[in-house]
Amino acid sequence: GQLLAKSWSSLFEGQSSASPRGPIFSFNGRNILTDPLWPQRLAWHGSTPRGNRARRWDCQGWSSSGPGEGLAAPLGEGRLLAGRRHNCSEA
Repeated sequence: GQLLAKSWSSLFEGQSSASPRGPIFSFNGRNILTDPLWPQRLAWHGSTPRGNRARRWDCQGWSSSGPGEGLAAPLGEGRLLAGRRHNCSEA
C-alpha cells in the first residue's frame, strides 16, 4: 500500500518524483532506507541503462572467494538503471 514512485517511467528516467517515498523492506523485514545494515542503499540490478542484461556486470556466478563487479544504483537518485560498477562482495 506504499507509493514508491509517481509513475513507472519516473523510476528509470531520473525524475525527482522517483526518489523512494515510503519504506522499502528487505526479505527479512528491515527498512533498507533507514537500517544501518544497509549503509549504501543500492538497488542491485545488473542491467544496462536500456534494461538489457549486462552479462559482464551482473555478479552471475560470483562467489566470495573471487573478484567480480555488478551494476547497482543508489536508491535516492531515482535512476534505477543508471548503474555504477560495484564489487560483488559489497554488503
